[in-house]
Amino acid sequence: MRVGWTSAAVVVLCALPFYLDAFWLRIGLFSMAAAVGAIGLGLLSGTAGQLSLGHAFFLAVGAYGYVWLAGEPGPGLPTGVAAVLAVLLAGTAGGLFSPVAGRVRGVYLGVATLALVFLGHHVLLTADSVTGGFNGRSVPPLELGGLSFSADPGLTVLGVPFGAEERLWYLGLALFAITWFTARGLLRGRSGRALVALRDSETAAAVMGVDVSRHRSAAFVVSSMYAGLAGVLLALSFRRVVPDYFGLVLSVDYLAMIVIGGLGSVAGAAAGAVFVTALPLLMTRYADQLPLVAAPGTTDGTVGPTEAARYLYGAAIVLILLFAPDGLHGLVRRLRTRLGRRRTAPPPANATSPTPSPAPDARAKEPTP
Repeated sequence: MRVGWTSAAVVVLCALPFYLDAFWLRIGLFSMAAAVGAIGLGLLSGTAGQLSLGHAFFLAVGAYGYVWLAGEPGPGLPTGVAAVLAVLLAGTAGGLFSPVAGRVRGVYLGVATLALVFLGHHVLLTADSVTGGFNGRSVPPLELGGLSFSADPGLTVLGVPFGAEERLWYLGLALFAITWFTARGLLRGRSGRALVALRDSETAAAVMGVDVSRHRSAAFVVSSMYAGLAGVLLALSFRRVVPDYFGLVLSVDYLAMIVIGGLGSVAGAAAGAVFVTALPLLMTRYADQLPLVAAPGTTDGTVGPTEAARYLYGAAIVLILLFAPDGLHGLVRRLRTRLGRRRTAPPPANATSPTPSPAPDARAKEPTP
């Protein structure tokens, strides 16, 4: 049954670009990019138990790395090669920081990674020749096998014009699928079990032969590469990158994603990413129809859609921590278990049913003397 549901979901997702307009496709693209980064942070914080507030830094490394490697000024490499090198560059940045991640834990690691966000934002603003400074840089469209993921209207499929959003939709689906299956394979393998043991008890993990420092560092590098891949996809979706997007607020958003979805769960991280990413966009779109929410650009004293969205998923975090500490994934799992028990429960005994009569050759037991 699970294979059937998965196949149906894949078919529906592949068919959506033929029916949805650009706004909904952009929401899907941003959500898929956020899900890739959230899965990486989930491996680091949810599975390995390492608090990181520097996820936005590695997203910026992936996004700006791709822009500089594929654009001018820059080496002007083929965009496919630039995308791969940008992911490796983010992993290298994580590797350079991994000695700190291997020795520091808890809130101290969170403070250390927080420094990366401020340092990275300063570099993005001052390194004009690479980043474009405050105004940022335009993103070169990706080209793979002669297919350009740009706004060129020349491609038509089944009578539907395929622009940048439609083409990037399938690229985002492919990258999300790769991220999903590699993360689940990692969690189910020996390395995943070692990370879980490390999260539960470092002493017990060390006794079982787990190299604590090496596995911490490896988790940080893998998470950084996932963040770099998410940064590349975000850059392609936005078509322009600016430093202010990759700030502390973005790191907090990613923490909210994995908390709402469920720590240590790949599906939960993806669900939390969709919730946190889509909510402000939907509230901006329908701000004039929502009570107490001001339309973008107005200054009538009411709450803006972005701020209102943050209030809502902040309240969602509080409710999750109080009533469902394992997040949306755990809540769905418990509901599924209860429904399964109801389906397999035996029917109640009928109190009015007649008592079966004994067999003809049966006789009553004689009293014991």
